[in-house]
Formats: sequence, structure tokens, C-alpha cells
Amino acid sequence: MNRYSKLSLLAAAIAAAGTVAYAAQGGMENDALAIAKAKIPMAQAVTTAEQHANGKASRAEYENSKQGWVYDVEVVSGAKVFDVRVDADKGTVISSAEDKADRDDDHDKQD
Repeated sequence: MNRYSKLSLLAAAIAAAGTVAYAAQGGMENDALAIAKAKIPMAQAVTTAEQHANGKASRAEYENSKQGWVYDVEVVSGAKVFDVRVDADKGTVISSAEDKADRDDDHDKQD
């Protein structure tokens, strides 16, 4: 049993070292730091989303998606909530959908 514990610890140490090396080479990027590369500032993306949905933004995030880097803006318009995605390079609306149940990144059932 002791031998297997040592092998497990060695494997974990090697995996951790590989992860640190990968992150140091830029393979893992923090979303908050990536926003410095965005061509469109968050304030402009929020304004675009508010105008598109005719409401006020309640939340905005900068995230990497299938479409590339986008701003995900939640806009409240009257009694409705819209999720508006704005292209971080062009400043154009990629998609907009009504959010019937508030879904956030915590993946909870309902807020």
C-alpha cells in the first residue's frame, strides 16, 4: 500500500508541474486579463446591448465563447430580461434572447 501511495503522490506532482508549466507559457489565460486585448471597451458593449434590448444592463461579463471573445450582457427591459452577446472586436450584437429564468454562471436551478 505504501508503494502505491508514493506512486500516486509522484504522479500528482508530475501532473501539477505540467499544469504550472502550461500556464506559465500562456496556455491558460485569466478572462479578466484578456479584456486588455479587446478592441471594444466594456462600456461600449453595455451601451450597445442596452440600446438593442431597450433597457438597462444589470450584469456584464467578458468571456471566451464559440464565437471568440464576447461580452455577455444581461439587460432588463420592463418585466423582461434579455441575454445580449456583443462581439468584442466589432461591437455588434451577435445574439439576443429573452431569459425566462435567470441563469447565471453558478448553474443553480433558479434565482
